Amino acid sequence: MGWFTRKRKDAEQPETKEEVFIQCPACKAHIYKAEWEKNLEVCSHCNHHERMTCWERIDLLIDRGTFREINRRVTASDPLKFADAKGTYGEKIKETRQKTGLNESVVTGRGRINGIRVVLAVMDFRFFGGSLASGTGEKIYQAAAYALKHRQPFIIVCASGGARMQEGIVSLMQMPKTCAAIARLQQARIPYFSIMTDPTTGGVSASYAMVGDIHIAEPKALIGFAGRRVIEETIKQKLPDDFQTAEYLMEHGFVDLIVPRKEMKDTLHKLLKYCVAA
Repeated sequence: MGWFTRKRKDAEQPETKEEVFIQCPACKAHIYKAEWEKNLEVCSHCNHHERMTCWERIDLLIDRGTFREINRRVTASDPLKFADAKGTYGEKIKETRQKTGLNESVVTGRGRINGIRVVLAVMDFRFFGGSLASGTGEKIYQAAAYALKHRQPFIIVCASGGARMQEGIVSLMQMPKTCAAIARLQQARIPYFSIMTDPTTGGVSASYAMVGDIHIAEPKALIGFAGRRVIEETIKQKLPDDFQTAEYLMEHGFVDLIVPRKEMKDTLHKLLKYCVAA
């Protein structure tokens, strides 16, 4: 009977099991957690690239110990005093800040890629779906100004659902504002690379994501403006299965390179060496 009994003290303690497997969100395959992390959250079965946080991206691309954040205090504003049935926009901003540790949907800073100085802006989908708002636009504008002043290449890693509706026209005005800042870089012949990850949609895809000197995308990333269903209902046609994927956009000339996550830093280094030398 000893096999079926145990001490009461042990029975009262909750059992904790270490997570061993990760299920791929795309193909549903079970992958060892250690393998998943070693492969930078890329599925070894279907090549699905899972979304990363801004800090994971920075660790992936920037030389260790060289990243310095700039314009950290810039944050979201609430010009419309927006509120809905779930609460006020101001309250949601505070909750999202606490949850993510971020002040806005983008982190900007300077660092080095294999020794080459760059200015970097990395969007984070956890913060209001990576939406473009007044704070986002201001941080990107200021980062572009920093790159112009110091004549350093500028890189934006996009991950966004589009403009942030809670800020209305103020949010939409960030589209021309950011494009104007990037135009100044291009006039000064300072390289600007746009990296499009899953997803890059809405106002971001219609602004700074698509005005780069070089457009790079991760495999199978969703890239587009309006949603697939909206387009199909508008034009009354069935769209191709691979519509709005990185591969589809590359085939139609909107993307220059599709680069797997493991090769991203080395690819950027090669491009930077060529551009800086030129």
